[in-house]
Amino acid sequence: MAEPISYQTIPPRIEPTARQELDRLLETLHRTGVLRLANDFAAGRQDIAGILVHGLNLEGSRNAMQNIAALAMVLAQVPPPEFYKAASTLKDMLLAAAAEPDPDQKAPGVRGLYRLLNDDDTWRAFSPLLRAWSALGAGLRKPAPEKPISAFTGKPSNA
Repeated sequence: MAEPISYQTIPPRIEPTARQELDRLLETLHRTGVLRLANDFAAGRQDIAGILVHGLNLEGSRNAMQNIAALAMVLAQVPPPEFYKAASTLKDMLLAAAAEPDPDQKAPGVRGLYRLLNDDDTWRAFSPLLRAWSALGAGLRKPAPEKPISAFTGKPSNA
């Protein structure tokens, strides 16, 4: 008796092959001009590299890069929830400062100001601002480190 033949049909390909996708990508890059830009960049890389190196070697560029690095190091120490709280509070503060003042509001006068100074809610509102001003003053009185990265990491630097 004959044995059955095992034959499995190959399903037709629904998605394009990798080669077809690559050809489509190449054609798209050509039509949009990205391929020409990449070719021009590759052909003139010596000139472009020279311009970049010269631009990055300026004192202002070095200062900018070091300032960006210092900002990133400081922001890395702030937990994201605290940073969000500070940023949203700063936004609320700026919006409140830009709001139109109430034309019917009268000046409190000396007695009114004295009453405000004795109000617990007012002190709770002002105490974070006073602590912030105090921290700002203390920070500005500190001498600036010669090498901020060394001050941040505690490791010597030749930068």
